[in-house]
Amino acid sequence: MNISLRAMEPEDLELLYVVENDPDLWNVGSSNTPYSYFALKEFIANTTNDIYADKQLRLVVEVDGEVAGLLDLMAFEPEHRRAEMGIVILEQFRQRGVAQRAMTMLFDYCRSKLHLHQVYAWVPEDNIPSCKLFQSLGFHATLVRDWLFNGEEFKNAAFMQLFL
Repeated sequence: MNISLRAMEPEDLELLYVVENDPDLWNVGSSNTPYSYFALKEFIANTTNDIYADKQLRLVVEVDGEVAGLLDLMAFEPEHRRAEMGIVILEQFRQRGVAQRAMTMLFDYCRSKLHLHQVYAWVPEDNIPSCKLFQSLGFHATLVRDWLFNGEEFKNAAFMQLFL
């Protein structure tokens, strides 16, 4: 299985539309509203793929040339040498080691090119597969109570932190 990371292309608009408009993902991110095709097309067209300019970097995860998901660095703070990260792997590619290998590739890039000191992520405490994934990669978890609101109730989150 050959896993690679690449910059977003205009052809990735449909993937981005599906991921960004999935209500199940809204509870774990900072956005909770749908995005239009137009807005997402503009995002892809206007991103420079320069994390210093955009303060974020969105990469497409591919498995044997097939799109498998998205991997993000956001809230990039060069002064403090840290960034928040997020990952979405399409269901048909889950439980195959894709996320772990893609994240390892990202961390190598963060160390060697961006010279980051740490990456972090917010993971719902009840998302056991994601918590296990992050911990298997060496992340340390700190429980934060009532951090995520799903429209009905507050949920605890694990603040996952990895020192590179």
